[in-house]
Amino acid sequence: MKQSLQLKVSQQLTLTPQLQQSIRLLQLSTLDLQQEIENILHDNPMLERDEGQPDPLPGASETPSNSDAPSEAAPEAQEASRDDDGPADSLELSDWSSSGSGNHDDDFDPHANMVAEKTLREHLLDQLAEHALPPRDRAVVTFLIEELDDDGYLTQSLEELAAHLPEELGVEPDELQVGLRLLQQFEPAGVGARSLAESLTLQLDILPDSPVRALARLLVAEHLSLLAHRDFNKLKRQLHCDDDMLKAVTQLVASLNPRPAAGFGRDDTQYIVADVIVTKGAEGWRAQLNPAAMPKLRVNSLYAHLLQHHREGGSQLTAQLQEAKWLIRNVQQRFDTILRVSEAIVARQQQFFELGEVGMRPLVLRDIADELGLHESTISRVTTQKFLLCPRGIFELKYFFGSALETDSGGECSATAIKARLRQLIANEDPKKPLSDSALADMLGNEGIQVARRTVAKYREAMQIPPVNLRKSI
Repeated sequence: MKQSLQLKVSQQLTLTPQLQQSIRLLQLSTLDLQQEIENILHDNPMLERDEGQPDPLPGASETPSNSDAPSEAAPEAQEASRDDDGPADSLELSDWSSSGSGNHDDDFDPHANMVAEKTLREHLLDQLAEHALPPRDRAVVTFLIEELDDDGYLTQSLEELAAHLPEELGVEPDELQVGLRLLQQFEPAGVGARSLAESLTLQLDILPDSPVRALARLLVAEHLSLLAHRDFNKLKRQLHCDDDMLKAVTQLVASLNPRPAAGFGRDDTQYIVADVIVTKGAEGWRAQLNPAAMPKLRVNSLYAHLLQHHREGGSQLTAQLQEAKWLIRNVQQRFDTILRVSEAIVARQQQFFELGEVGMRPLVLRDIADELGLHESTISRVTTQKFLLCPRGIFELKYFFGSALETDSGGECSATAIKARLRQLIANEDPKKPLSDSALADMLGNEGIQVARRTVAKYREAMQIPPVNLRKSI
């Protein structure tokens, strides 16, 4: 094969580190952004939090020149880095947690005075400590406590647990059975069970004896599958009871806790910080940024002043100064973009804030992108893991987008509004004769909303509403 040289002209888009950072910050959640800023504050001495004190050194906070910005970039990159008012080195944003100028004890940690929530393990070990047991028996019960899952169940048989222990200990399944009987007497009732039926039986055993409790024990021991399938006629035959007694029995079983460990401390709670707050004014609902979610940053004036007068030998500090300026600018751009998108969403969804889900209008990413002159990918980044707080609750910005279905009048209805109407219809149905998917589709059709039965089923499953046979009650 003959070798040859060829020249090829092509264009290649290269994003600068500054634009890459801008895009990355835009797609981070508020909590992730705070963590990112904490890491940068730790690594870059040229950046600091602005505690509201005036800059004593004028000229220390210089803005990057226009020549530093790249001339060409991808559409989404250009949008992420757009700055209508010019870059700023200091965000005039107040943080609720750090504002104020009163006396403050730096050594005071309010979290140290919070009552720690007990875990299930700690709760059970405290009860075990109240029993006078030989060391071996105490060790067996402690071992069983350690083997409980997050719901308070033993997921392995006693034989399997005994096989996991060293042979030299000589622990037999019968010895574990004795320890399990003691563990199952602890609170919460039902803990240490090896199945749902056993857990419910343990909870029934601590209740006063009655005919209802006796039938409930028989139901959970032998007929839970019939109850799960709402086969009430067969249940009445198996339990030899009438409708009133069966209703009392099923209500008693429904009052039991299938997850005995619920309510005990587990992993750390993950909190949501709203990026935008929506309030109602004279001209309707409007969006504004949440000050508590906005970092307050500035360039370290002392280091910047020293670097300005001692240029030689400061290449690393010069780079860190530029990085600090770009970070401040990109953070400001992030919140500006979030606010613009949120304002456009709120303007289109005024009826949602007035009426709730039934007032939701159809909306897609392209609608907001065309209105703001942004790329759809930018809108997608802005609406992912960004949250809006309003009197109706806290919602992810992506929640306000949904497909549209045509109505008989020629208008459009959003999928969210249809789901809300389905939820209302199901909530008002007769429990003895619940509505089928076909009946729900016909009722929506009578209201001018044409949907197929399979669409109703899809929406119902998305809302985790059981089918008609599982919604039936006595």
